[in-house]
Amino acid sequence: MIRALNTAATGMDSQQTQIDIIANNMANVNTTAFKKARAEFQDLYYQQIRAATDSSDGESSTPVGLEVGNGVRVVSSQKMFTQGDMIQTGNKFDMAIEGEGFFKVLLPNGGYAYTRAGNFDIDADGRLVTKDGAQLYSPVQLPEGFQTVTINRQGVVQVQMQGQDELTTVGQVTLAGFQNPAGLRSEGRGTYLATASSGQAFESTPGQNGLGNVSHQQLESSNVKVVQEMIDLISAQRAYEINSRVVQAADQMLRESSNVGR
Repeated sequence: MIRALNTAATGMDSQQTQIDIIANNMANVNTTAFKKARAEFQDLYYQQIRAATDSSDGESSTPVGLEVGNGVRVVSSQKMFTQGDMIQTGNKFDMAIEGEGFFKVLLPNGGYAYTRAGNFDIDADGRLVTKDGAQLYSPVQLPEGFQTVTINRQGVVQVQMQGQDELTTVGQVTLAGFQNPAGLRSEGRGTYLATASSGQAFESTPGQNGLGNVSHQQLESSNVKVVQEMIDLISAQRAYEINSRVVQAADQMLRESSNVGR
């Protein structure tokens, strides 16, 4: 009975973690370029009470052994980098990535981070920056007095200056890719950091080396699907309830056994 209590407790704890992950997904349903996480479960070690044997030694065989498991754990929360829907914004500094890749940004501490959120602004020097002021790490600086900005699918940035008809190229947006994007570490604020698991970033022009293209004046929406999250939430809630029933049943059995002989 004690084993049943502990095993059911691991189930309740794991489903609680699952609900926590779902809650974060739902909270970010309107966050630009947010990528949902998925809880992945793994069964714990097994106690072998009786091993399976054969009859090669002349003894009777036991073709099937007796093993009792000890529960479950959440082994990872994997980011799902599926494409979110594209939203037309009309903002001249907005960009979305169609396909694989990340924007590389320079953090205030001198380090680098990576993001899919392309809702950029410009600073006093005409450089593209995130909402938190992290500079887009691409050779792009908009000159003072520009009128319009055009960014093509290959990331070439052109502006039209006041009094001129021709477009002037002022920079090139590059993208970064990883061998294993799921290994990136989430830092919040829509940014990720490279890890040993993700591998080192490689940079390239959009549309080359397996990276996606840039869509100007668009943003990528969250890839959270509310209906699917609701289904997963109900499933996790029912699994939590079932495990709590196991705890109650084991407790009742312990109570009955403790009352024997009274």
